[in-house]
Amino acid sequence: MATTVAVIAAGAMGAVVGGRMALKGARVLTSLSGRSAKSKDRAAKMGLVDAPDADIAGVQYLLSIVPPKDALALADRLLPALRASASKPVYVDCNAKSLQSSAAIGARVAEAGVRYVDACIIGHPGRPEEPGPLVYLSGERPGDLEALAALGLRVRSTGGPAGSASALKMAFAGLNKGLTGLAAAMTIAAIRSGAGPALLEQMTESNPPLLAHLLGALPDMYAKAYRWDFEMQEVARFAAAYPELVPLYESMGAFFARLGRDWDGDRTDIAAIDAFLALAKKPAA
Repeated sequence: MATTVAVIAAGAMGAVVGGRMALKGARVLTSLSGRSAKSKDRAAKMGLVDAPDADIAGVQYLLSIVPPKDALALADRLLPALRASASKPVYVDCNAKSLQSSAAIGARVAEAGVRYVDACIIGHPGRPEEPGPLVYLSGERPGDLEALAALGLRVRSTGGPAGSASALKMAFAGLNKGLTGLAAAMTIAAIRSGAGPALLEQMTESNPPLLAHLLGALPDMYAKAYRWDFEMQEVARFAAAYPELVPLYESMGAFFARLGRDWDGDRTDIAAIDAFLALAKKPAA
């Protein structure tokens, strides 16, 4: 009998994660209520089956992969169905969230007698037939790793207590996305002040590996910037033991929100970053 799992939602990451498990023979449910035609088409192509919350609450593993700001709301929405279900799933929250948010989600689903696994995803979705990103688990049982690996996911334990997967995601996002945000701000400022070519020349001489990373990371960020606002706010909560860092990441979140609006608007900031990227593509004289 096929393993039945659920992935909510059928976004760019969730649909491919679900598709990867479907290729391994799992029956993968999702919720398409209120979703766009694009999301519904994506889910269908990946082999995901639209289902009501009552059915979703009866699966073996339920993976929450939603925009971070929606993670707690999803747990609240599913709570009545989880309470009513005779067969309780393992609730795996894969979202970018602070330890505080992870604990709150875990407490919600525990009210329904559901076991909670704190998780995070690091990497790009790829295609279903590819290995895909890493899915880190914390507070898991040995059978969780085995079951999800059998469904085609690259799973790895943090080796730490529940919450350490979210801590990993926050630390990694604070470094990786924080660096991308700093690079965006400095390339915009350099281009607008006439220092773009000199900045590129200096980066080429002093840190070519970092420059190569940023040349890929900056354009990849454009369409995602609006989501990174909340994630940086969560990083700020993660770093709350150091009050000096909190406004840094809160401001980074606000900056990503600005870039998100710019991407959906006249793209004046994006144009400045693109001007820097164009310099790097020019053949040497």
